[in-house]
Amino acid sequence: MDALPPAGIPVDEVLAELTQLRRGDLPTHGGRLFAYVFDPAVPGLDDLTAQAYALSAHTNGLDPTAFPSILAMENMIVGAAARLLQAPETVVGNLTSGGTESVLLAVKAARDSRPALAHPRMVVPSSAHPAFAKAASYLRVALDVVPVDPETLRVPVEDMANAISPSTVLVVCSAPAYPYGIVDPVPEIAHAASERGVRCHVDACFGGWLLPYWRRLGVTGPDFDFSVPGVTSISVDLHKYGYSPKGVSVLLHRDAAHRTPQYFGYADWPGYTMVNATVASTRGGGPIAAAWATLRHIGDAGYLDLASRTLDAVRSLAAAVSAVEALRLLPGSSPDSPEASVVAFTSADPELDVFVLADELAARGWHVQPQMSYDGVPASVHLSVTAAVAPHTDAFADALGEAVAAARAHGAAIVPTGIGDLLGRLDPAALTPELVRSLASGLGFSADSAPPERMAAVNAVLDAAPPALRARLLVAFMDLLQRPHGR
Repeated sequence: MDALPPAGIPVDEVLAELTQLRRGDLPTHGGRLFAYVFDPAVPGLDDLTAQAYALSAHTNGLDPTAFPSILAMENMIVGAAARLLQAPETVVGNLTSGGTESVLLAVKAARDSRPALAHPRMVVPSSAHPAFAKAASYLRVALDVVPVDPETLRVPVEDMANAISPSTVLVVCSAPAYPYGIVDPVPEIAHAASERGVRCHVDACFGGWLLPYWRRLGVTGPDFDFSVPGVTSISVDLHKYGYSPKGVSVLLHRDAAHRTPQYFGYADWPGYTMVNATVASTRGGGPIAAAWATLRHIGDAGYLDLASRTLDAVRSLAAAVSAVEALRLLPGSSPDSPEASVVAFTSADPELDVFVLADELAARGWHVQPQMSYDGVPASVHLSVTAAVAPHTDAFADALGEAVAAARAHGAAIVPTGIGDLLGRLDPAALTPELVRSLASGLGFSADSAPPERMAAVNAVLDAAPPALRARLLVAFMDLLQRPHGR
């Protein structure tokens, strides 16, 4: 199929082709995909957001004087997030394309607030989202990673405080950390940062639109919002538990002075003066309008109901896992006192391979996210739980029991002969496209075909590789996949 055919193709045919392409994707609705998408199962919401997107699709947020509707919707959404996160009257904020851009801008603002520092640094827990490592790489900010306790999965406050140096421009907390759903001890960490005159950013991209409602439902946990002294910025994604279409996140700063270094302005050329609060200059208004329409349609009471349904689903799924003797819930996923909308578990039986279990669940229509072992924490299974899951928890429990039995009967994933030895002595810098292509072929991958249905052997290989090699392998593999068609 050629994206630029010799002659144009009729509308119906183009849409039919797109439908055919989409048939290979995982299901975005129905409560059976526990990663990547967030489905509220609200009737009519998809149609509303599609229409709102279309109404503003051709606007451009580059110049708010040309398209004041985009500015108005952005300010309204930022105001709603500020209220939800107990921000002071001084708070300011912007919409970004997603959590990673929000993080990049928070790090940029912190770095540029201290321009005299030759070598700025950032302190993060090891459970912090990789977006901070990406920001550190892009912006040349050194990353000081503080390990979490392998038993509690929580970062020790004292270790975070001790990692702060005179060159630290930002300290990071998560609410929650994505892998295990653990909310960092934000008040104590923010206090340590404030005592040293350092900014503290709370990455609430995952939980920022959900945990405030859970607090209203009686779920306790560490405070994490602007009610905590020392918190200087917060990011929260609307395409997660705000349930808007992909492409909208909110970045809030405690006051305008904290946001000022985020801006880019340039007038030293013959054209228009460029002033940007975000990484992007041109910004399509479609995602902003879709997010605004979502918030208007669901409303505060609707979000409280969705949060309640999500809480019920988390508790039911965690209870289903804890009822299986061969499985062990990780901290933060207690059926009685979950910290966030994550259910994470590992194997308590040496004969049960969690990577094989993930394959068996997928074979039954349940798509979970395997997580590699890391720093004393065993390989695990991650479920990001949404409101759409609530009616299906009993079905998941039945499928889980069947999948555990099938995974035991299957046995552990086997790393192909020779690959394990190679991983132990392979220098990431020595990887070549030919070697990666050979490894991928041995695991059933081809750049010209769909990935293998069973991924346990692939995950076992990645789990055996040191993190630096694992990342390099996947970068090289993505490079093989992302090649132009029709050349």
